Amino acid sequence: MDRPAPPLPDLIASGRGHAGLEWFDLKDTASGAVRRVFLWLPAGDMPKAGWPALFMSDGNAVIATAIDAMRAQAPYPSGTNLGQGALIAIGYPTEDAYDPFRRSWDLGPPPGATYPPFWPDTPEVRTGGGAEFARFILEDVRAFLATRTRLDPTRQGLFGHSFGGLFALWLMFNRPDAFTHWIAASPSITWEDSFLLQHRDAFDPAGYEIRLLLSAGEWEGNELAPFQRGAEDAEKRLAAKKIERTLDAARQMAADLDRLPGVSARYETYPAETHMSVLPVAVNRALHFAFAARS
Repeated sequence: MDRPAPPLPDLIASGRGHAGLEWFDLKDTASGAVRRVFLWLPAGDMPKAGWPALFMSDGNAVIATAIDAMRAQAPYPSGTNLGQGALIAIGYPTEDAYDPFRRSWDLGPPPGATYPPFWPDTPEVRTGGGAEFARFILEDVRAFLATRTRLDPTRQGLFGHSFGGLFALWLMFNRPDAFTHWIAASPSITWEDSFLLQHRDAFDPAGYEIRLLLSAGEWEGNELAPFQRGAEDAEKRLAAKKIERTLDAARQMAADLDRLPGVSARYETYPAETHMSVLPVAVNRALHFAFAARS
């Protein structure tokens, strides 16, 4: 007997934007939270299997960069090796690049913790909602997208930066069937006492073909960027680097996972980039990883 179709999330609002972009404010069928889902589809005929797809967290911050990179490069695959594909980015109903409060909850894997407010007279910051966010993407968003287009189930990727990279790795360790390509840029691997390493150690990729790209900017290692040296907060930044170890942790994670059967993992360092400035570079590399015309 066929399974009943999953319930569709309520559509609260929708609109159009840059270069054919559509956006939809969807109400989570479980929690009731409203998130904004951005959808961009290439021009031209859809492949028989559907569009290859790249899902991205921090949708407000990344979608315009991803669209422009696709528009400029994908029409010329012989020169760029970038093929066509659908872009799906999950963000929030805001004009800002980030909603720090909500992303902390959504991208922080369980069990999570509670932290002081970002600003005076605002709620405490909570992490640990990653399972809720994952269910929204894998069930609500995919069910909704099936009413708009067709995606190739054999070629779907997930990209995340910083907390988003942490979320992508956590989801890969717990649901390796969810995507075929995984991209974790500047992932917060050491966050909350490096609890992610417990998931790594328990990870069993048997039966799956996993393609993974980890990366970090050059100035996410032990040194400050030139413009940060001598600043008032230089010592504080250096102390934080020793705890975060973003570059070294990502490189080591790639090496550890590449040894596992069925896993193809690699690491890239992006020259002259910091944790924040690396984002456009990482988005471009994610597109090439997910939509390579020839491997």
